[in-house]
Amino acid sequence: MTAQREWFEKDYYQVLGVPSTASDKEITKAYRQMAKRYHPDANPGSEDRFKEISAAYDVLGDTARRKEYDDVRRLGPMAGGFGGPGGTGGGFGGPGGTGGTFRVEDLGDLGDIFGGLFGGTRTTRRRPRGPQRGADVETELHLEFADAVHGVTSTVNVTEDARCHTCSGSGAAPGTGTHTCERCGGKGTLDDNQGLFSLSTVCPVCHGRGVTVDTPCPTCHGTGTERRTRKVKVRIPPGVEDGQRIRVKGRGAPGQGAAPAGDLYVVVRVGRHPVLGRRGRNLTVTVPVTFPQAALGSTITVPTLDDPVTLRVPPGTQPGTHLRVKGRGVPGSGGRNGTGPGDLLVRIELTVPKNLTDEQRAATEALAEALADAPGATSGAAKETS
Repeated sequence: MTAQREWFEKDYYQVLGVPSTASDKEITKAYRQMAKRYHPDANPGSEDRFKEISAAYDVLGDTARRKEYDDVRRLGPMAGGFGGPGGTGGGFGGPGGTGGTFRVEDLGDLGDIFGGLFGGTRTTRRRPRGPQRGADVETELHLEFADAVHGVTSTVNVTEDARCHTCSGSGAAPGTGTHTCERCGGKGTLDDNQGLFSLSTVCPVCHGRGVTVDTPCPTCHGTGTERRTRKVKVRIPPGVEDGQRIRVKGRGAPGQGAAPAGDLYVVVRVGRHPVLGRRGRNLTVTVPVTFPQAALGSTITVPTLDDPVTLRVPPGTQPGTHLRVKGRGVPGSGGRNGTGPGDLLVRIELTVPKNLTDEQRAATEALAEALADAPGATSGAAKETS
């Protein structure tokens, strides 16, 4: 995983409102609270803040990435001395930054990070590397509204680079061989001495492999890898929201040798429901009623994701009133720190008939006459609202 320049500029601990010594559980708890508070469904206009919170948790919620982030942040003041001789703050090589030549690869694994930040070229250490963790992989999963609410086990297709089945990763056509790269002498890197720095860049001829081939493999064209698609089963928890990223540990790209595989990140895309909507952990629905139903009170049938339910409309219910059906929203997550189920919020909408029969018109006119002296019925009068 290569660090991003944003890591030097963003204090992810401050974004989540936790100290740098916070435990994994404290970070997760803080993320859940802030994500719920700033989710666009519950707080319109907070999309940027929600993305910032999600980006912070993507790093701090992963043990390996958090350690790398902490290392980079710890070297921030040292990076300030990269200006060369005469710089303040010490830098590398002693006070004033003039104490000798510094090689990025001497930082160990962080050499790759700084190589990517300064000059845009990924660097490689001279010292032998150990097996490298596999890269993280991201894919999308499109879900129906009901599946996102109830949770589902689904399958995603992951396309990635894998060892070529024809040449077994050598890059050479069957029956031919490889030889040491003449450009880098088999090291796979080229040293570029720039005074204060001695950067090692990937050899452009052998692309870091240290060997070249006489006859490229017809399948992979000499790269040693080919694109393959594999299926990964993913458990989507109840209540997942559109745009949410689900991490599947160890199902990313395979690592080198005995190194662990990377993680798979599944970005969920949730489709719309023809009737229901969603507001946080609550579901929403609009139900039309007639004037007599609203004025006299009635019992109506309300659709849900499961079986319809009956709901009592109190007499005198006004248009736009929200009635609540307990426990008919997004299911609870359960567990010790889980959340309870959401509710179904029913918005009452008054329907006005467009065409009346003679009998209906006569009845309506009689009602209008009977209500002429009722509060708020005075013609042309308007009640000021605040």
